[in-house]
Amino acid sequence: MSYCRDFGKDKVIFVSKEDHETPSKVSLPLSMDDEVQGLILPNGEINWSCPCLGGMATGPCGPEFREAFSCFHYSTAEPKGSDCIDKFQDMQECMMKYPRLYPVDIDDNNNEGLDEDIKNESSAEGNQLNTNKER
Repeated sequence: MSYCRDFGKDKVIFVSKEDHETPSKVSLPLSMDDEVQGLILPNGEINWSCPCLGGMATGPCGPEFREAFSCFHYSTAEPKGSDCIDKFQDMQECMMKYPRLYPVDIDDNNNEGLDEDIKNESSAEGNQLNTNKER
């Protein structure tokens, strides 16, 4: 037998094992706060809490990311964002300080942006692993 108890502003619902055996038929109404928001809000501003940003707007390089992304979003230059190169370089420099949080994906098909040193270092490590396996 299920029942509810109020604790101040909170309501606690106690349910039995039998209550959990059948799927719930409760549907919660959407409130204005629950309205699904995309990356760009209706007023044209950037929604920094959008899950589509994957948490990039927070963390140690969040400020640099927000600066670069804002610059690109509001850019009127041709090509778009060409006036934001410095901000994206600042973001990249920050990300390089935190390789565990922002790893370089050397298996990506688009390796043009990687330094040759990183590619060569990775290749050398792979060759060393293969040499060790042969022994």
